[in-house]
Amino acid sequence: MRALVVWSSLVMVACSSSMTSDGGATGGGTAGTGGGATSGGSTSGGTSGGGSAVVGGLFERQHGWNTDVTALPKATRSDAIIAALVGMGGWGNGNKLQIDFSIPLFFADSTTPRKTIVGPVAGTYCYDTTSTDCDPVPLQMPVPANANIEGNPGFTCDVANEDCHLLVVERTQKKLYELYNATASGQDLAALGAFTWDLTKQYPAELRGDQCTSADAAGLPIAALLPTADEVASGTIPHALRFILPNPRMKRQVYVRPATHAGGPTSTNADAPPYGVRFRLKASFDETPFTANQRVVLKALKTYGMILSDGGNIALTFADDRTTTAKWATLGITAQTYNAIAPTNFEVVDLGAEIPLTFDCVRTP
Repeated sequence: MRALVVWSSLVMVACSSSMTSDGGATGGGTAGTGGGATSGGSTSGGTSGGGSAVVGGLFERQHGWNTDVTALPKATRSDAIIAALVGMGGWGNGNKLQIDFSIPLFFADSTTPRKTIVGPVAGTYCYDTTSTDCDPVPLQMPVPANANIEGNPGFTCDVANEDCHLLVVERTQKKLYELYNATASGQDLAALGAFTWDLTKQYPAELRGDQCTSADAAGLPIAALLPTADEVASGTIPHALRFILPNPRMKRQVYVRPATHAGGPTSTNADAPPYGVRFRLKASFDETPFTANQRVVLKALKTYGMILSDGGNIALTFADDRTTTAKWATLGITAQTYNAIAPTNFEVVDLGAEIPLTFDCVRTP
């Protein structure tokens, strides 16, 4: 997409979990008054590569984020990648594995009111004349009456400084709608990017398309990697977790699967972690200091790992609990619960070839 030179520069900054150079929402976020149906992933049968598997979470088929990687060997470059990250300062925000709870996840059905999603200005971001990354607008999206955008009690976004994601699962359609930089525009919502996922589809390795972004810079579905309080209360998080790093601590201009895109990393260190890299908590990590609820997260990190999905300073992203039956405070999980877990407690697994970033999005059928 040669006409995407201007848009590509926006992607490298705006899709980096904030529109600052590093990105990243501050931990905790702004609690609104949202509601909606109770969250929690369902477990469904699915197939991948011809074999059968029982998979969990929002998606009914097996993909990179809901694949058990317990038995996979450590990648040959694991030690080098971990050492490079440590040398650059480790996690963001003072090398703390902190949690951001600011993104709400809403659930809807066929009776939920729809809003019209439009582009903010013709020729902006996804909505220039040649871009195919985003879904065409206007489109109709279910928006629960008590929904709100990330970090805001309503639908007014500071588009210059905030991500303002809106994530809605439509159970009847079995679709996931994700908006990036959404804000009110009269009775409509204007968004810099709108992305629809089919929860029943077996996506290829390229997901929605190679070199294509999503509401997350890595091209992944955000909601699929968000732990919810209800998942923890159930005793199982059946998918990988989303994690982010400051742009200077990620390798520039490349990504690895399951990512299909990269944001604005700036590191020229050959061993810096690339977008899409999967960190797995070492099997030997001592869980005894943690409570049973806290260990549910550790189990997920050992079973599915966490996938580098965006740029920013708060490493982990968990779903806001205002739409769940269980609550993080009751579960004993706070923004600081896992602060002491260091990069050296992880190893890299499932590391494929690095793919040069070109921004030439080619959507899959």
